[in-house]
Amino acid sequence: MTTPAWLTVLTTTDSEEKARELARGVVEARLAACVQISAPVTSVYRWQNAVEATEEWQLLFKTTAERYDELEAHLQEAHDYDTPEIIALPILRGSARYLGWVSAETAPVTSL
Repeated sequence: MTTPAWLTVLTTTDSEEKARELARGVVEARLAACVQISAPVTSVYRWQNAVEATEEWQLLFKTTAERYDELEAHLQEAHDYDTPEIIALPILRGSARYLGWVSAETAPVTSL
């Protein structure tokens, strides 16, 4: 099986403002073509031996597999969580025009 060329990468954060900052920084750096921010979701998880429930904003980054390592590094540095959720899901199929746009928008900029 071949490696998918495109990914949806997701993370969460604890405020809409932080979600917008993460999204803008990633798109400006051309590490994702688009970031969708979902309205608050409730995350229930175990952290430091306690079950927690927190309101968070989920971000879905549309990117290429080629840009994943840089995107993950950017999120690790920019995120204020000790252990942020960073998960990549393969895009197995999609509109050729849309996926072409994702590829074009995430292509590294080369100086002449």
